[in-house]
Amino acid sequence: MTTKRLHPRVRVVWVLRAVLAAAVLTAPVAGGFYFGYLPGWAPLVVGAILLALGVVHALLRYRRWSYEIREDALYLDRGVITQVRTTVPLVRIQHVDSRRGPVERGVGLASCVVYTAGSRGADVRIPGLTPDGASDLREELKRLAIRADGEDAV
Repeated sequence: MTTKRLHPRVRVVWVLRAVLAAAVLTAPVAGGFYFGYLPGWAPLVVGAILLALGVVHALLRYRRWSYEIREDALYLDRGVITQVRTTVPLVRIQHVDSRRGPVERGVGLASCVVYTAGSRGADVRIPGLTPDGASDLREELKRLAIRADGEDAV
């Protein structure tokens, strides 16, 4: 099977989150300016730096994110600073959902959530899929998990 990438529109979602985070994190600096503790340029500089870092992180995150379905497992490869490679054995899959939050609906995307047997971190989310792609992935993983469970049965 070939490695699959996320839809390019997921960058819009991640950049919007970066803009929101920069605004929230800049607010205390703006408060310091308002009360006279900081110079007038401080909120602009802090906001610009946070925004630039967030946008760069979102773009690098997109470049790094990929997934692959093989006959034995689902493989995820992601991360900017800390690169994470996750393997989800098909026999461990409990159920699979497709999900569309308000921001994802706004840009025409969806996510696929794979729930696995286990207690800590027992779910894996694949963002940045088209709605049809999320449904297709959900059905494919369901079919493969059922087949893998049948092969694993005693």
